[in-house]
Amino acid sequence: MSGQTFAQKALARAAGLDAVEVGQVVDARPDIVLSHDNTAAIRRIWQEFGQERVLIPERIAITLDHAVPAPTTKHAQNHAEIRRFVQEQGIRHFFEVGRGICHQVLSEEALVLPGQLILGADSHTTHYGWLGAFGAGIGRSEVATLWATGELWLRVPESMKIVLEGDLPPGVTAKDFALRVIGDLGADGGLYMSVEFHGSGIEAMSLESRMVLPNMMAEFGAKNAWVAPDERTVAYLERGLRQRMEIGDWRLGEGTQSPISNLHSLLPDPDAQYAAVHHYRAADLEPYVACPHSVDNVVPLSAVAGTRVQQAFLGTCTNGRLEDLAAAAAIIRGKQVAPGVRFLVIPASSEVLKAALERGYIQEFVEAGAVIGVPGCGPCMGNHMGIPAPGEVTISSANRNFRGRMGTADSEIYLANPAVVAASAVAGSIADPQDVIA
Repeated sequence: MSGQTFAQKALARAAGLDAVEVGQVVDARPDIVLSHDNTAAIRRIWQEFGQERVLIPERIAITLDHAVPAPTTKHAQNHAEIRRFVQEQGIRHFFEVGRGICHQVLSEEALVLPGQLILGADSHTTHYGWLGAFGAGIGRSEVATLWATGELWLRVPESMKIVLEGDLPPGVTAKDFALRVIGDLGADGGLYMSVEFHGSGIEAMSLESRMVLPNMMAEFGAKNAWVAPDERTVAYLERGLRQRMEIGDWRLGEGTQSPISNLHSLLPDPDAQYAAVHHYRAADLEPYVACPHSVDNVVPLSAVAGTRVQQAFLGTCTNGRLEDLAAAAAIIRGKQVAPGVRFLVIPASSEVLKAALERGYIQEFVEAGAVIGVPGCGPCMGNHMGIPAPGEVTISSANRNFRGRMGTADSEIYLANPAVVAASAVAGSIADPQDVIA
């Protein structure tokens, strides 16, 4: 048998097999099964199995994040139903309104570890690849099946290797790299593939920057995406584990081995077979913008600079972390949001919000005229907060810009990195941060 990719090793582990072939269908047992506000709908499907108890309460994680606080009676009833279900079933991995977006929260809580399998009723479950895990989005019926059986059939995907060499130039971010890849290869360029990120450019990225890449690969059609975990990843997870008080007081390098260091940290073999390999040089990259109405409609920032905007949105599971807020705060510091523009800032989690408060970023946003939202998804999916009016233009740090994504079909969404979003809020049009700072 030839060398194994990460996806082959991860799904072999999840299926209890020594090895698997690409295209093989395996009966996989995920370590975590994720759902959010859609849990009530999943529960109604699960009830058709005729069970009184879910089979895997210890492996279920539920976060209220998509419409929080509840904007309507219907949403409130939905949340109330979920809370009753959580209590009845003894589900302890439950995160209330205000804790934040599921992908950010489960990462902070260290509920997902390298090499593990997480399946979630959210398309951006690919996010967990930043931890060296196999994360994949699945449908509601599939989640209900997992509640009932603990297992699910999965096809082992082909793999694609994307290599980035060198350090990103100033002003260029992981978001720009992700947009460039999708723009080059198309929104379906990674359809049902496992996308592996390699190279010195990936290794040099901060952890928060790495999170952007597997998250955005959901827009590439990928089944999952993966970044190799390293010592910084382990340190991040140790912090989360200590906060959950599930390990003792120990430190790496003090004679006690981290329980994470040998916990399924699966690396692809040197002779693993890939369906495609793409190489990029960081020095060749620049800030990019995805134009309406497709995420692969990508152009250099300079090509759309000057386009008027009525709304700027900083947040989401893609770019709502402290690093993103810091970049935006540096742009907006001492300035004002342009007349006629709303600047919405929504931290990805309560931890991010607290850190941003401590560092003064929130005060800077408020003083500049921005609007601060409750940690959660906000207007990203178009059913809560910040829905644009017909004819309006939004520049967003989110991951999707198809027609109607933010709730209004007759509006336009441009996607960019956080600094560009903040600069555009100040300028009143899509702007290069360097032009706003100058």
